[in-house]
Amino acid sequence: MNPLNHVAIIMDGNGRWGLKHKNSRNAGHKAGLQTVEKIIKETIKNKIGYLTLYAFSTENWKRPKKEVNYLFNLLENFLINRIEELSKQNIKLKIIGVKKFSNKLNKIITHSEKKTSKNNKLQINLALNYGSKFELISAFKKLSKNNESINETNFEKYLQTKNIPDPDLIIRTGNTNRLSNFLLWQLAYSEIFFEKKLWPDFSIKDYNRIIKSFKKIKRNFGSI
Repeated sequence: MNPLNHVAIIMDGNGRWGLKHKNSRNAGHKAGLQTVEKIIKETIKNKIGYLTLYAFSTENWKRPKKEVNYLFNLLENFLINRIEELSKQNIKLKIIGVKKFSNKLNKIITHSEKKTSKNNKLQINLALNYGSKFELISAFKKLSKNNESINETNFEKYLQTKNIPDPDLIIRTGNTNRLSNFLLWQLAYSEIFFEKKLWPDFSIKDYNRIIKSFKKIKRNFGSI
């Protein structure tokens, strides 16, 4: 059976779920947060070391301002109210993406990362204002600026996922079959599962079904 050390998830479908059930995209984001908490607990049960969640992309700024503000308020409240509990569970939080938020949210993020920095049961990488194309261009610029040889080892030093193993498994909910500018370098050999369910409807049973399927896959990494 395949070892599973890192799961990445594109949490798609909150807005559509909210419109369908509550006539409000924001209601879907709130419901989606409940799914996040369930998946975190199940990830720990499965003894998976890394969980990367695509929460807000560089393209998501195109959404209505009220929705964007709601999303960040939801994140602020979650970190303020739950960071102590996450830390007690030995969970480390790391933000990947460009940290250009309000002063309040930046301070909350810095505090949360610092408070959990020594934890090692599970590392949650929260992709906020993240775009893989921007990450790759930035890494190449740093490599060039430092006049280093162009190779994978040197290049990966400048990625935002430095010292984080590449995902073994990526899940995208929401019945959309694309990667949406997410970890394009890191997902080169990840097993991809596209799930029809919207993120708030994604269950522990669904998660474990995918994990079980992943463990049965023959992974060749280019060989036979």
